[in-house]
Amino acid sequence: MTVSILLAARNSVHTWWTGIAGCLLFAALFTQAKLYADVTLQAFFVATSAAGWWRWRVQQHQPQLPITSADHRSLLLLLMCGVLGAMAYGWLLSRWTDAFAPFLDSLVLAFSIVAQLLLMKRQIQTWWFWLLVNLLAVPLFFSRELYITAALYTAYLLNAGLALRHWKRLAQLQRRPAQAA
Repeated sequence: MTVSILLAARNSVHTWWTGIAGCLLFAALFTQAKLYADVTLQAFFVATSAAGWWRWRVQQHQPQLPITSADHRSLLLLLMCGVLGAMAYGWLLSRWTDAFAPFLDSLVLAFSIVAQLLLMKRQIQTWWFWLLVNLLAVPLFFSRELYITAALYTAYLLNAGLALRHWKRLAQLQRRPAQAA
């Protein structure tokens, strides 16, 4: 999983297949920790990693998918859907399972989905959502005594900050040839 996240920060298509392997391992860990929203999230990541891999694939006759920026209306809609989805899923988990921290776990799930959807489109705001996800996930995993996972997500938090800066530079470089023409 760490390799996948580093590859995403570097804007590499290989982020997707390496992510699938990491997701399967995390699903097993989160099942044992009773973090069921995170188990659901891993299944989502496997499916979207396959789709992202296909979408990002550089074919000989097609240019690489450019880094773009999501419009404000789309971001607001994604944010609202994330909050509402987290509250609904958190309620289901609290009512029907023995989940630990169902609402916080569901916020990690919902905003990870938003971040993943933005990543699949190569939209720069993905990294703001990954920053938020990691800020929520670190204390959650720490509270479950998943210290190595909490440390890993702390590294992911730092990576997301660096990735945001890197993608901003890449986006600027993309615009330069278009401005010169």
